[in-house]
Amino acid sequence: MFKNGWPVHCAILGLACLAAPARPLKAEPPVQLHETLPAGTQYHVSVRVELSGSLQLPDKDRASRTLAVTGNSVQDYDERVLDVANGGPIQKTIRVYKEMDFRRRIGDVPQHSSLRPQVRRLVVLHKGTLKVPFSPDGPLTWGEIDLVRTDVFTPALAGLLPEGPVAVGARWKATEAAIRELTDVERIDEGSIECHLEQIVTLGTRRLARVALQGTVRGINEDGPNRQSLDGYFFFDLGTQSLSYLSLKGVHALLDKDGHEAGKIEGQFVLTRQRHRSRELDDDALRGIVLEPNENNTLLLYDNPTLGVQLLYPRRWHVGGVRGRQLTIDAAGGGSGLLLTLEPPARVPSGAQFQTETRSYLQQQQAKILAQSQLRQLSGAAGHLEQFALDVEIGGKRATMDYFVIRQADGGATLAARLAAPDRAALRPDVEKIARSVKLTRSITLEPEASRPTRTQPRR
Repeated sequence: MFKNGWPVHCAILGLACLAAPARPLKAEPPVQLHETLPAGTQYHVSVRVELSGSLQLPDKDRASRTLAVTGNSVQDYDERVLDVANGGPIQKTIRVYKEMDFRRRIGDVPQHSSLRPQVRRLVVLHKGTLKVPFSPDGPLTWGEIDLVRTDVFTPALAGLLPEGPVAVGARWKATEAAIRELTDVERIDEGSIECHLEQIVTLGTRRLARVALQGTVRGINEDGPNRQSLDGYFFFDLGTQSLSYLSLKGVHALLDKDGHEAGKIEGQFVLTRQRHRSRELDDDALRGIVLEPNENNTLLLYDNPTLGVQLLYPRRWHVGGVRGRQLTIDAAGGGSGLLLTLEPPARVPSGAQFQTETRSYLQQQQAKILAQSQLRQLSGAAGHLEQFALDVEIGGKRATMDYFVIRQADGGATLAARLAAPDRAALRPDVEKIARSVKLTRSITLEPEASRPTRTQPRR
């Protein structure tokens, strides 16, 4: 769906809501609409989005049911270009967010996402239409990464501009990259967006090219097959040679397997961008800040208040799911994963007890124990850890089983990891990092005996 707001106040827009009518310039010669953003360029971006529509969902008792959808979002940030590749593509920027807030309601269920203040400074790596953020100030949650991943990267909108000089009345096609940036469509099956230079106007001392854009594309994104229609315009500042304002009305139609509409969402998107220098992005402010990704600043934060646990994990792992007091985390590529089981204080075993319990379980599973490490004492984020490992053979396949007992004031946890033989050397440090980061955020209470989970079986 076209990305991220609603119309903003005239004082903010400046370009759409003019106090006096803009004066078209007659008999204008062809103009160059070309944007270049070298390293060090800074600008301020403001985005407002407002959505409304409906979704049709299959229902067991009825053919389908319809849910109303509404939403709005706000983004305000300063951005500085850090790295530009040979040939022009921007590879890295840094942002300082003033505000980032997304709200949506599907039926009666409200949804809210925002960026935590402690990580409002983000470095964003760019590759094609992919955006990969990290914060030099702390770990991000997956939800925060997703907010940035789906926003509009304004330099990519240069694909809305013509290749050479154009006169008033000229028409041209937007590039596929620009369309993908506006719509999140991963694969465009048909359609295009046409741009049309309508006029050159003056606003005070500024000369602006007003360009209309319109079109429909059909393709596939994370919502599945869909059709998107865009109708709007943008202003290009001929003095600064930059796109400064974009307003779009969009219709996003979800399509079923037969190409029929399964829902429709309409919305208004408004983006403003102005050249602006921020003290928080100047050289002095960034001196000493790590602006390259590493194993520490790319860690993800998992925070589940209901389960009562926080932890950090590398990006090559992903949270599988929660069941009762248990959390699974799987490594990319399959075959390796871990099971974290939270325990009340009275149920937390000692390392030796968990070792005995684990050996007994593996023997019941007909596993052959090939080697066993000594019990180690470690320190964690908020308490004491014990660790041991077993090399085993199960069903003809070898694996390393890595186990941890975590003890804290509000209870504790056991962690059982199964690491497939080809990946174990690379993944064992990850498992220890995860175990050391576990922090209980509330007291873990005792459950009835019948509902207690098995904690010795790692994720497979």
